[in-house]
Amino acid sequence: MNGKQLKNSILQWAIQGKLVPLDPNDEPASVLLEKIRQEKERLIKEKKIKRDKNASIIYRGEDNSYYEKMLATGEVKCIDEEIPFDVPQGWEWERWGNIAQTIQYGYNAPALEHGVIKMVRISDIQENCVLWDNVPYCLIDENDIDTYLLKVNDILFARTGGTVGKSFLVEEVPEKAIYAGYLIRTRYSSLLNPRYMKSFMESQLYWEQLKNGTIATAQPNCNGKTLAKMLLPIPPTKEQDRIVKKLTQLSSFLDNYGLCQDRLNLLNEEIKEQLKKSILQEAIQGKLVTQLAEEGTAQDLLEQIKKEKLNLVKEGKLKKSALATSVIFRGDDNKYYELIDNSPVCIDEFLPFQIPETWVWCKVKDLLEIQTGASFKKEQANANKKGIRILRGGNILPNKYIFKDDDIFVSDEFVNANTILKKNCIITPAVTSLENIGKMAVIEKDYNNVSAGGFVFIISPYIQDFNHSLLLAYFFQSPFLIEAMRGITKKSGAAFYNLGKERLKELYLPLPPMAEQGRIVGKINEVLSSIMSR
Repeated sequence: MNGKQLKNSILQWAIQGKLVPLDPNDEPASVLLEKIRQEKERLIKEKKIKRDKNASIIYRGEDNSYYEKMLATGEVKCIDEEIPFDVPQGWEWERWGNIAQTIQYGYNAPALEHGVIKMVRISDIQENCVLWDNVPYCLIDENDIDTYLLKVNDILFARTGGTVGKSFLVEEVPEKAIYAGYLIRTRYSSLLNPRYMKSFMESQLYWEQLKNGTIATAQPNCNGKTLAKMLLPIPPTKEQDRIVKKLTQLSSFLDNYGLCQDRLNLLNEEIKEQLKKSILQEAIQGKLVTQLAEEGTAQDLLEQIKKEKLNLVKEGKLKKSALATSVIFRGDDNKYYELIDNSPVCIDEFLPFQIPETWVWCKVKDLLEIQTGASFKKEQANANKKGIRILRGGNILPNKYIFKDDDIFVSDEFVNANTILKKNCIITPAVTSLENIGKMAVIEKDYNNVSAGGFVFIISPYIQDFNHSLLLAYFFQSPFLIEAMRGITKKSGAAFYNLGKERLKELYLPLPPMAEQGRIVGKINEVLSSIMSR
């Protein structure tokens, strides 16, 4: 259970009457609600508030069912289906609108550096605190100020956008201020404990009712009617105080618990990531599975790749220059050499570990072809989901790719057919942040209408085998190759790094025999699945 879940549980216990002991000597909530009704009547007569046409009384009948009587019409209806749970003796169910003196929308006006009065906006409320130094001013008629004036113990309610439903208890007003239009102010009787009211607005019961009353649009919004209809359990006044006291006592514990849980979660993720790196490093060094003599050697695989490249050249699908293969060998001195311009050059400094006898060192370019994704002008892209879907860096996750709602599309006339994604090819960001270098995904099937963008590499192994592609993708994610790829990047702008195609082709990597590759992939999948499920 994380900190948020624990807090939700405690708030649920609080509003169900399970957090603090009940006291039979407490004045029941029914008496409290009657006092609130009398108070509202007095304010109506004094013309300080208007009569609510939807005012009602909720009571429990002799049949133990809950009923609601509309005061304006006398209509009575059973509301058992709305009551989520029974409350203790002495408690009552009530609608927010019945205990509210006013539910008032905010004032719409431009934010100014100077003006008549300060105007609190949604953005000025952070971590349950108003950043008063940041609150702008606005212009408003003096006669309208009282309508929107903030007072201590008012509760502000966000009615639209990503913060819809978030509430804020006003505990201080250092200077006169009103509130902006995307907020709703609810003001209620001083007979109610404001912190209990705020606690209810943090409970799951509140959020469930809000969700049911929220209008689902591009900008979700909720209105005062939804808030007024909300049911909340009302404890006796003294029990409200005890609940608030207990919640206050628990708040520091909950904060520390949440902080510790966050640290633990972060540590667990770091451990998982380190384990993943260790597994992939073991794999690329040939230590993850045993080598079997009957599976042949990687040299056999290289010869097979050469034949495949030759066939591709004959079919006009590959340039002749791709036939050039790196010659890497082990000398009599036990060091590794590469023939460069027909001269052996020691490359031991680039090969930091030993590999099994059946493996070989080669270069990236020996095994695969690399091309950038589709290039097109900004104005050629569309959001109407017609044409070729373009996968960008954000579509690529570790070992998988996703389609997103905000993917862009390009007419097929602007996309080279060679960039259409086919089964077994690998995609990886070519321009990305440093920590995302090495993020790889293997395409699982042939597509007719999906390509990659110009900042993505499409890596196509010459051997068309899914396990072979997976192995290469895993190897590219190993610490050895991650470090190598970071070493060849060039900074592009303030935060992005450019992984050059030609530099990438020249990197060294070890190659196991084909049959062993399948066993390595199977073992990696098994171990990573076990790690990630913890």
